Amino acid sequence: MNAYRSHTCADLRADHAGERVRLSGWVHRVRDHGGVLFVALRDHYGITQVLADSDSPAFAAIEALRAEACIRIEGEVKLRDAALVNPRLPTGEVEVYVRALDVLGMAEELPLPVFGEPDYPEETRLANRFLDLRREGLHAKMMLRSAVVRAFREAMWGEGFTEYQTPIITASSPEGARDFLVPSRLHPGKFYALPQAPQQFKQMIMVAGFDRYFQIAPCFRDEDPRADRSPTDFYQLDVEMSFVEQEDVFAAIGPVLQGVFDRFGGDARVQPCTEWPRIPYAEALAKYGTDKPDLRCPIEMQDVSEHFRGSGFAIFARLLEQEGTEVRAIPAPGGGSRAFCDRMNAFAQKEGLPGMGYIFWREEGGATVGAGPVAKNIGPERTEAIRLQLGLKAGDAAFFLGGKPETFEPVAAKARIEIGRELNLSETDSFRFAWIVDFPMYEKDPESGRIDFSHNPFSMPQGGLAALEGDPLAVKGYQYDLACNGYELLSGAIRNHLPEVMVRAFGLAGYGPEEVEARFGGLLRAFRYGAPPHGGCAAGIDRIVMLLAGTTNIREVIMFPMNQRAEDLLLGAPSEPSNQQLRELGLRVVQEAGRR
Repeated sequence: MNAYRSHTCADLRADHAGERVRLSGWVHRVRDHGGVLFVALRDHYGITQVLADSDSPAFAAIEALRAEACIRIEGEVKLRDAALVNPRLPTGEVEVYVRALDVLGMAEELPLPVFGEPDYPEETRLANRFLDLRREGLHAKMMLRSAVVRAFREAMWGEGFTEYQTPIITASSPEGARDFLVPSRLHPGKFYALPQAPQQFKQMIMVAGFDRYFQIAPCFRDEDPRADRSPTDFYQLDVEMSFVEQEDVFAAIGPVLQGVFDRFGGDARVQPCTEWPRIPYAEALAKYGTDKPDLRCPIEMQDVSEHFRGSGFAIFARLLEQEGTEVRAIPAPGGGSRAFCDRMNAFAQKEGLPGMGYIFWREEGGATVGAGPVAKNIGPERTEAIRLQLGLKAGDAAFFLGGKPETFEPVAAKARIEIGRELNLSETDSFRFAWIVDFPMYEKDPESGRIDFSHNPFSMPQGGLAALEGDPLAVKGYQYDLACNGYELLSGAIRNHLPEVMVRAFGLAGYGPEEVEARFGGLLRAFRYGAPPHGGCAAGIDRIVMLLAGTTNIREVIMFPMNQRAEDLLLGAPSEPSNQQLRELGLRVVQEAGRR
């Protein structure tokens, strides 16, 4: 028998009755039933009830126990009375009468409860993560994460991919976020960077002749935190393939992702990967206001600008006189009441807009008539034309937002989801996926006018070198995202593998040939020696597990997350370096004016 246990706290069943056993674990809770003490003993695997009465030599020791003390017990397995069987526990038919008890680790007064799932301040939970992780719900999420990662590995090997590891200490690379820099002791004044992604390495793996690569890769980005993104590091399923086009990547990774959602998504319906629609980026923004649409909501926006141009609704009519503006409608089937329209107008105001115009339709004298301030100002003919375009009827409504799309689309996207939720139009127990394709290669900074990459800078432009001779803002890339239930789960591209295209593409973003050579010389040099066409993607492990776990907070599925200020409250990072460390690195900390 092992020194600490003969069984785990999930093992014992009725056929163990009469056996002498040894268990170790944590005191989940203690109950005193008139001179009989019951302890729920918990370990990684489950819970077993142990008990002692006044005749037990361990009675006094159990009486002195605090919750979460770590103990070892020995005793006999007994059948519970039929009326006392706990069907919620696999071990619920038995209990262990304690003959001996050893305290392996004392527990002080707890800073947060472990029993149950109370709502407790996140800062306290993160500062005591070792206790927080003992809670049943969080423990289950970590086990789910581990199982998902294992499933990805097994599926990728099964699809003919091979796992390789790439460096963690590397050079800076433009991936759309800030690098974490690492000073070099051996090369004073120079810095390494933690990789934002293994992008250049996995492309060079393809150039080196390894055909189908994958890695569960740690990535590091100095980003502003939000609920669905870690501010420092994350893990992704990183994939690259040689001699492929866009559809080949979809065909390879789609079944892997579908399989994981089928396996771990519970009773939720998982849309088959053969049915995942391809939605061009511009269409996604026009219909849903976002490039990561939640397709569980069936509502699609429509451009209704022509119905307002020169109309009596002066706000929109004047807006449409400006270049680059439009008016979009969000249909609301079943939302045809003034009370609902007022609620949605208030929702838009909370999101920072002056409000949303609306029309609701009702039956009057056998005719469908529009009502509300917008209908009154544009007149019955335009109101009817809008209804017919949107396919609405009496009892329905429509909401309107106007201006430059980039200013109202974020609110429109949220309003679309809120309307679907309030009117019970959206699916609630499903995973709906969509490939978002045809991303623009470049974007213009509205303040500086500078052209920069809008997505992955290593992507192949559609049309190759010839496409880069015209307007950069018209160039689309072979770039794609996979959206699911309103989240971006995956991003990827067919890569640019031609040196002349790479130099020209970076040149349009302001990188001269010398800078491209200096910053990306390794990759550029590799492309000069027979680079194959290749492409791939990266799927966010943390975000996938977050969806499967049914939470909207990514910190709930990360073992030791930072808080929203990018602080590790458990170990105290970031911390000030010692003078000795700074001397070894040849660094000096300079305080900014006005900061301490």
